[in-house]
Amino acid sequence: MKVSAMTAVAAVLILSLVSCGGGEAKRGLDYVDPNIGGVSVLLQPTRPTVQVPGRMVRWSPSRPDLLDDQVYSFPLTLTSHRQESVFGFLPVADGACEDGKLLDYKQIYDNEVTRPYKYSSDLEGCRIEFAPGERSGVLTVSFDTRSSGNTFLLKTINREGSYAFDEQDGSVTAEASFSGMKAYLYAETDVRMACTSLSDGMRDIALTPLEPADRISLRYGVSFIDVEHARNNLKKEIGDSGLEAVASAAESVWASKMDLIKVEGGSEAQRRLFYTSLYRCFERPVDINEHGAFYSSFDHRVHESDEPFFVDNWMWDTHISLEPLHTILDPATEEQKIESYLEMYRQCGSMPSFAVIFGDWPAMTGNYAAVWMADAWAKGLRFDLDTALEGLKHNSLESTLIPWRNGPKTAIDDFYNDNGWFPALHPGETETVPEVDTIWERRQAVSITTAFSYADWGIARLAAAKGDTAAVSLFNRRARFYRNVYSPEHGMFWPKDKDGNWIEGLDPRYMDRMYYTENNAYTFMWDVKHDLHALFDLMGGIDEAEKKLDDMFRIQIGMSKFDFYKILPDATGMVGQFAMGNEPSFHIPYLYDYMGAPWKTQKRVHQLIDLLFADTSMGIPGDEDGGGMSSFVVFTMMGFFPVTPGIPVYVIGSPFFETSTISLPDGKQFTVKALNYSPENKYIQSARLSGKPLDRAWFTHEELMSGGVLELVMGPKPNKEWGSDRSSLPPSSIDYKQ
Repeated sequence: MKVSAMTAVAAVLILSLVSCGGGEAKRGLDYVDPNIGGVSVLLQPTRPTVQVPGRMVRWSPSRPDLLDDQVYSFPLTLTSHRQESVFGFLPVADGACEDGKLLDYKQIYDNEVTRPYKYSSDLEGCRIEFAPGERSGVLTVSFDTRSSGNTFLLKTINREGSYAFDEQDGSVTAEASFSGMKAYLYAETDVRMACTSLSDGMRDIALTPLEPADRISLRYGVSFIDVEHARNNLKKEIGDSGLEAVASAAESVWASKMDLIKVEGGSEAQRRLFYTSLYRCFERPVDINEHGAFYSSFDHRVHESDEPFFVDNWMWDTHISLEPLHTILDPATEEQKIESYLEMYRQCGSMPSFAVIFGDWPAMTGNYAAVWMADAWAKGLRFDLDTALEGLKHNSLESTLIPWRNGPKTAIDDFYNDNGWFPALHPGETETVPEVDTIWERRQAVSITTAFSYADWGIARLAAAKGDTAAVSLFNRRARFYRNVYSPEHGMFWPKDKDGNWIEGLDPRYMDRMYYTENNAYTFMWDVKHDLHALFDLMGGIDEAEKKLDDMFRIQIGMSKFDFYKILPDATGMVGQFAMGNEPSFHIPYLYDYMGAPWKTQKRVHQLIDLLFADTSMGIPGDEDGGGMSSFVVFTMMGFFPVTPGIPVYVIGSPFFETSTISLPDGKQFTVKALNYSPENKYIQSARLSGKPLDRAWFTHEELMSGGVLELVMGPKPNKEWGSDRSSLPPSSIDYKQ
């Protein structure tokens, strides 16, 4: 009897974990919580974005973060992730704005519910609901009282633009200027409205019902071409459909995306973290083709085309693991995204850095489009190789490498091309190159050298695919420029002046953007993903490199966090000198696999995920950057990671679920199965890949895409023999041959 009772209780508990109302099993989408990370650790929070995956209209309340209980407006679309938005909307109940300062009015919200496909919230005197189309949206406001004073407030957020109201059909049109281009709006309501201008030139308007109403819907389309395209976007996508129908259509798309990976086991919190991270991976980039045409700010023209045109891709962040994830899940769309980049180059003569809606935003550093394209090509994707090489070579040889700058090369770039390192200034030395930002970004001399070494290796890989032996030789030579800033005396990459002298008297923990990008010398000690085994040789061999990696996680910052973050505000989630909250660190925990000590990777990734990530509003340890950090979580929780984009292999970490199954585009599946899994059993005892013993801590992209099962037998203590054979370590070499 006791056994039967216990079995019954266990069955009930299991069902309660995997069920969602009515006894139906939860979908991956049901675990998504867009509010995870909505309060930042130090810098930018995530935004609870409602949209159709990868499409133009993105909805997120305008407020600093989730801790602010006021909404300034509900922008009808975000034009760029975390940058700008247009067409501010705010419902105001009759009598709620008693002082008459309608334009300054802010809504206090409560009982907010955000799903990827629908938003709702109680406001003062009303309730708002929203659902997204691809280039359109529909919202409904239910007011507490039936009144002709209930108001729809529409504002030009950037103060450049105007609205127009058609008294015949009651439609609203608008245009708004931002960052050198324009957005357009067409909107209509299901209740006849009157329009009042609230500012000069109809920059802001108030719509009120001609007869008392307590429920008003607004449907709208947006465009970057003109008002007529905005109107067509609405008519083609939503038409007369109600909010629930639009939400249901968006929900179906999101469900299909979340179903691409199915995880089983783990805790409820871990599944929430995983699927919310996967949701973040489908926010960007966005396709701005409007049913056969798109406006490009790269040549300031409208193009007739049936091909998608993807923008809002922040390559410094996304090349590391977001693009590799999509290369697995949807290689056809990945090819389209690359073709968009190539079209941008054809239009403006430069390969973009951050390809945002208003053009190339030269944020951060590096020519990482080269890495992205080299990785895609190595994994079997195909695109216009000639144009890719032409554009990438131009960026490397003819454009400036200076952080946050576009344009032709300067004297400091000529120095780099001639000498093989970006020259650093001594503390207090006056900047001599006028193009360098002397206030904040500065030269970032060491990390510029390592970044472009990796990018040039990517160009060499593409040149090899084309059979251009001269380019292979040139760019492989440049791929070794990182060696010029490795200081044996300091045991890491170190700033070197124009005369070839090391800059002394510096503490590697506290060097800022004078020498490194957002992180310190310890992070960039490992910034040679394309030639790791040669890097270990520079360090004195694998054993010495492993000691350095151990030390990185253990050396403390040695000053108050207050003082440390004045120097390095981006280096959040610190574990010793390792910054989990910033992108250049993502591959570092996996480097133990390259040293024959994968058990240390297994231990470390569990520590990082378990202690620094959570399913809460403060559950992300740094700037998420629209999929950049979330893709690290997705890969890591499945149990593997693409350490070197450009070399088509994945190194094995330690899974967080009993099974993780990826649905591949050709109908096959790749499953990671953790046998004997429990939170304590984080160490791999043995492995099999598609039924055959696997003694190496890595597998190839071809093996993944062929489908099959990676079986990992787990245990509570490390098996230090598995994956330790130094003759079968993961490959990482400039001269790598696929």
